[in-house]
Amino acid sequence: MTDMKATNIEELKQKAIELRKTALTMIHKAQSGHPGGSLSAADVMAALYFREMNIDPNNPKWEDRDRFVLSKGHVCPIQYAALALRGYVPYETIYTLRQYGSPFQGHPDMKKCPGIDISTGSLGQGLSCAVGMALAGKRDEKAYRVFAMVGDGECQEGQIWEAAQSAVKYQLDNLVVFVDDNGLQIDGTTEEIMPNQDLEKKFAAFGFETKRIDGHSMEEIVATLDDVREAKNGKPKCIVCNTVKGKGVSFMEDVVNWHGVAPNDKEYAQALEEVSGGLK
Repeated sequence: MTDMKATNIEELKQKAIELRKTALTMIHKAQSGHPGGSLSAADVMAALYFREMNIDPNNPKWEDRDRFVLSKGHVCPIQYAALALRGYVPYETIYTLRQYGSPFQGHPDMKKCPGIDISTGSLGQGLSCAVGMALAGKRDEKAYRVFAMVGDGECQEGQIWEAAQSAVKYQLDNLVVFVDDNGLQIDGTTEEIMPNQDLEKKFAAFGFETKRIDGHSMEEIVATLDDVREAKNGKPKCIVCNTVKGKGVSFMEDVVNWHGVAPNDKEYAQALEEVSGGLK
């Protein structure tokens, strides 16, 4: 396990595979957790943690670091996997998910785990925290950026849109929001539960600079991050990612029941095999 950054697309794709395998291992060992949304977020997480974000695993509280807010905090296994693979904690810590005293609690806990910038889990609240961090950066004339990941089901929360309004008002062009638009939430499809309409157009209507991409295309993710990196135009950024819940595991893909269920031994073995093979 290494904390070295990836330098090209193929290396980032391999990191995404490692993230998926690690998250699945954590959830299987704990027999608890959220595999579906963890797998759908893996490619973006690989690009952020292994290429884009200016962070230092040896100094997690570095004042000038980029910040990351996992607003959809229940998919923390994929973030924990990134932290373990980057060297924030010993890799063996992955086997303690959801155990008493573990840094890897059921939702991200900034007091227990190095590299967690804010405790999350109450859906709808994380984007407000990210806006606050970005506003502080502007006030303090810092160069750091703030990245946030929200879920499409989470976008049904009104607080998301209050935060979006604030981000535009204060011209937070140091804020980049990813929407993991996989179409499913705990009780069914987002269309059935509460339609979001077009989230790209919605964020654009609030004043964000927006783009919709394939959230499983590392090429598109990297190219988009390159585009927005220097866009100091007074507009916060929103990247809506078309994703598949459970991506990489055939029996999990686009199946709502895998929102918060751990695989048994047989399912885990199959999942690891498929993820390792880069199932398309």
